[in-house]
Amino acid sequence: MTENTGARLGAAPGSRGRTTIADVVVEKIAGMAAQDVRGVYALGSGFARSMGSMRERMPGAGSGKSATRGVSVEVGELQAAIDLELVVDYGVSITDVAAAVRENVISAVERMAGRDVVEVNITVSDVKLPDDEEDQGEERQRIQ
Repeated sequence: MTENTGARLGAAPGSRGRTTIADVVVEKIAGMAAQDVRGVYALGSGFARSMGSMRERMPGAGSGKSATRGVSVEVGELQAAIDLELVVDYGVSITDVAAAVRENVISAVERMAGRDVVEVNITVSDVKLPDDEEDQGEERQRIQ
């Protein structure tokens, strides 16, 4: 979580002091990078998405969708390991989506947080079927 950059007298201003990057920052970067990949429907398990959906509807409960849902990280001084739980769209190649997610997440975290990503573990926990949205719409109408 911490990067020691040394504090030598006469050193360049950019190397004086220490930069700390919180785990949640890396989680958000990884979550946003994963969601940017075509074929990723959502992050998190069905239960986590349901709870998040309920939380989003509650007044004053936060800013809406969480970029960290379905993401967990371990961040060290120089390296990071990332675990993602995905829901993919029906019909996409899961292995291709996983490879694209892995590449996008590694690129984003290494570029933005300056940490070497040693692994990105992906669990595909669900597939979003084409008729799932229609069923949810009918359920929402009954609830309202």
